[in-house]
Amino acid sequence: MNIKLFGLFGFVLALLELAAGNAIAKEGSDQYPNGAENWLAGVAPPPGNYFLNYFGHYGGSLHNGNGDKVPDASLSIWFNAFRLIHINEMRILGGNYGAHIIVPIVHQRMKLGDHDTVIGLGDITISPFGLNWHLGNWHWVAALDIRLPTGQYKAGNPLRSIGANYWSIEPLFAVSWLSEKGWEISSKFMYNIKSKNKEFRLAIGEPKMDYASGDELHIDFLAGKRFGLWGVGLSGYYLKQTTNDKLDGQTISPTLGPWSPGRKGEVFAIGPSVSYNSPTGAMFIAQWQHEMHVKNRFQGYTAWLKLIMPF
Repeated sequence: MNIKLFGLFGFVLALLELAAGNAIAKEGSDQYPNGAENWLAGVAPPPGNYFLNYFGHYGGSLHNGNGDKVPDASLSIWFNAFRLIHINEMRILGGNYGAHIIVPIVHQRMKLGDHDTVIGLGDITISPFGLNWHLGNWHWVAALDIRLPTGQYKAGNPLRSIGANYWSIEPLFAVSWLSEKGWEISSKFMYNIKSKNKEFRLAIGEPKMDYASGDELHIDFLAGKRFGLWGVGLSGYYLKQTTNDKLDGQTISPTLGPWSPGRKGEVFAIGPSVSYNSPTGAMFIAQWQHEMHVKNRFQGYTAWLKLIMPF
């Protein structure tokens, strides 16, 4: 059974930056776990209800605007997310209507000179509106994700923060091409638009400030081949921040340290992916993705295990 995975759970890779000898929390954290969409990214399932479980680990070290590693700044996150999808028989513009919710649980260990560990609920994602279409070998999904600031946030203390403490909306479009010989090419295109974090502090006890994280264009992709019930391929992602980070309305200045103007982030990642479609209709996916060409972000790897199962 073809299972569509449109919209992804929101766990946070809370980004840190060092400048002028001080620790400054960059509020442009990732509510979306890049690279989570791959096999059948644009292929929606038949009308019904579906359960998905995402389990994995991210580990990495902070890199500045020159791509250089920042000393004593690292992140390790274990995550598990529960997702429910409903696909309805109702059609709009010729496509089936769908909606979903994703609830992530996060175990985060962060180091910035000192280190700390925190466990809790991450930022929940809901998608109240999605449509999907099918035409021969081609399949499409268009949807809108909304991410809620439900994760724990401690102003001035990123070591104890899981959530991003802002709302974001993300229109998305996913497409898959499936050949009769088992080849697949899939991509998911997303544009993330964030609200301001009005609780930001440079450090504990400092005055509150408005931090506006820049918008981001990001793309998940896969090229693979199926052999019976098994599939093997390469999957990954590319992210490019399109607008500047701003603090109280002013663009973050590169004079504070070796950062790109506006602290725009960028990353490319790729790695192997394996899928298995069981005769019962469940699907299992395992993958590993290595990050490279990183600016103003953490650079590391993500390891995933995913289960997709119809009710």
